[in-house]
Amino acid sequence: MNTLKTQSDNYFKKNWETYQKVLANNYMEHREIYGVLHKLLTDYLPTPFSLLELGCGDASSSVQALLNTTVASYTGIDLSAAALEIAQGNMAQINCEQTFIEDDISKVVEELAENRKQSFDIVTTSFVLHHLSLAQKDKVIEQVFHLLKPKGVFVLIDIVCKEGEDREKFVNRYLENMRQNWTALSSQDMSMIENHISTYDLPETQTTLYQIAQKHNFVRFECLYKDTPESAQFLCLYK
Repeated sequence: MNTLKTQSDNYFKKNWETYQKVLANNYMEHREIYGVLHKLLTDYLPTPFSLLELGCGDASSSVQALLNTTVASYTGIDLSAAALEIAQGNMAQINCEQTFIEDDISKVVEELAENRKQSFDIVTTSFVLHHLSLAQKDKVIEQVFHLLKPKGVFVLIDIVCKEGEDREKFVNRYLENMRQNWTALSSQDMSMIENHISTYDLPETQTTLYQIAQKHNFVRFECLYKDTPESAQFLCLYK
């Protein structure tokens, strides 16, 4: 049995209800973020377009961004089978070719890039890359470049440190904002999220992410959205 997959499944099943509360109260500004994504999908991409999502989870927010677009194919990758089962149900309302892959995003992206059999107009990832080390982020961004079609775009939505801010200061600032504003969550919910952030979150600065993108030949970078607490950004890396 794959231990990593089992852990991911257990984590998703245990914390999905808390995640739904975060979404319902828009604490991470998913409504605004996915509104920006919807606009990008309708304004920038060719008709029709192909999309690869890294760490798609239950795809509930992505569905909102994809409604009334010309998406032709969607590929979602996630380590949790439980999440993918819900994602397939959510994506049923989107009329396009759909593929769901249960595996680690780093592994799948590398395999897809090596095979050179598939390419995408857009690759997205939302609040996922910050769980990876700097070297792992570098590798994923490198592989994504090879997966994109000419003029394709990598949408990187994630928590981002302020310039000059180290991980400890970022985590303390993020947790302080949570304690003040995420009032609909129970103490158990808060404890779970605080433990997760303190243990697993490894955010970079915008400059670091842009430097990696430039190193791997992305030609243009822009930030289309910053959240109110200045903790998350919607970054576009253009091939």
